[in-house]
Amino acid sequence: MPSKIVTPSNHILITGGSGFLGKHVTKLLSDNITIPRSAEYDLTKESHVKKLLNDKKPNIIIHLAAAVGGIGINQQKPGTFFYKNLMMGTLLLENARTHNVEKFIAVGTICAYPKHTPIPFKESDLWNGYPEETNAPYGLAKKMMLVQSQSYREEFGYNSIYLLPVNLYGPGDNFNPKSSHVIPAIIKKCVDAKRQNARSITCWGTGNATREFLYVEDAARAIILATEKYNSSEPMNIGSGKEISIKNLVELIAELSGYDGQIIWDKSKPDGQPRRCLDTTKAKEEIGFVAKTDFKVGLKKTIDWYENEITG
Repeated sequence: MPSKIVTPSNHILITGGSGFLGKHVTKLLSDNITIPRSAEYDLTKESHVKKLLNDKKPNIIIHLAAAVGGIGINQQKPGTFFYKNLMMGTLLLENARTHNVEKFIAVGTICAYPKHTPIPFKESDLWNGYPEETNAPYGLAKKMMLVQSQSYREEFGYNSIYLLPVNLYGPGDNFNPKSSHVIPAIIKKCVDAKRQNARSITCWGTGNATREFLYVEDAARAIILATEKYNSSEPMNIGSGKEISIKNLVELIAELSGYDGQIIWDKSKPDGQPRRCLDTTKAKEEIGFVAKTDFKVGLKKTIDWYENEITG
């Protein structure tokens, strides 16, 4: 998909460009982009942010960088995640404005939604309650970019947008069990158990919670479309609009990976948010985005990628 924003006059800075989602966004852009490295630019420090913008002089910023992980690490590092995500978003957006960056794309998170949001989640529901407790510090820190974006548009006429993607998955995801999200965590459990001839795997919670997932290549395409076409500070959901229970997800991954052992549910562990599924009407109407990747196909590609990684 040739992007309309790749032009000689557009210099695009992508924070988190070497991360899971960032790599796929950069593939779609490829030309005239900058990916700042954390070793050189600490985005939680204003002096570093100012230096970055003075050095690189972008006219578009796509902010993907985040301190993030699954339920376990969210419980271990709520303060760290709150501080880092809040500071990165606040400093980048403020300095983008003062350095005359033409457009800022803030990529938020579904964790910003209230814990008991009616299904499907509509953008208008975003402020109708407190987020699910294990994800709240991260979700609220990211949500502040929406407040900042809308405030800056009202006072300064600044063009920034705020996107709300669901849980992503795909090849190249984080499979570290200490910090991974649910799909790579389950894939690792099933594939490793099969290779080791283990008789059982243990999964967190009851299995009753539901989630919506979006293939990472689809998410990257949505971000590029929004960068090209969307110019409102009203939040916009990015997802597939399809919901699956964690129990059914585990069973599907077990089937696709060839694991046929027992699945044990550790109900002492949290389920997280009870249900997640987005209303994706706005994305379809405003930027023409509809998820294309079949869920089973995407899962199989992700499983195959992990198996190739561990076998070399």
